[in-house]
Amino acid sequence: MNRIELVEKIAAAHTLSKAEAARIVETVTSSIVAAVKKGDPVQIVGFGTFKQAARAARTGQNPKTGEKIKIAAQKIPKFVAGAAFKAAVDPKAAKRKADKAAAKPVAKKVAPAKKVVAAKKK
Repeated sequence: MNRIELVEKIAAAHTLSKAEAARIVETVTSSIVAAVKKGDPVQIVGFGTFKQAARAARTGQNPKTGEKIKIAAQKIPKFVAGAAFKAAVDPKAAKRKADKAAAKPVAKKVAPAKKVVAAKKK
């Protein structure tokens, strides 16, 4: 699905004109971009989180010449899919994860035992 198809889907589902739906899509996407650009994560519960990630500087290689080149550090956008989104895409994986979590026994946190130091007799 591309942007135009998304606009048409929103317009049909909510009895809006395509122009109104396009403005809504533009507002949502520009708001997400502006927040991530500032460094703020955008979390849509059940869908996922858009956030900014840092990629460290590294040494690369020019594939044509084999020459080593320096690649500068950069900020990149990152999307992490939410649990509901993952479950919708792959229900079998979500079921396996739920079964694994249910089978795992819940361990109680126990405070470590205190060491007793015995006094030496002379």
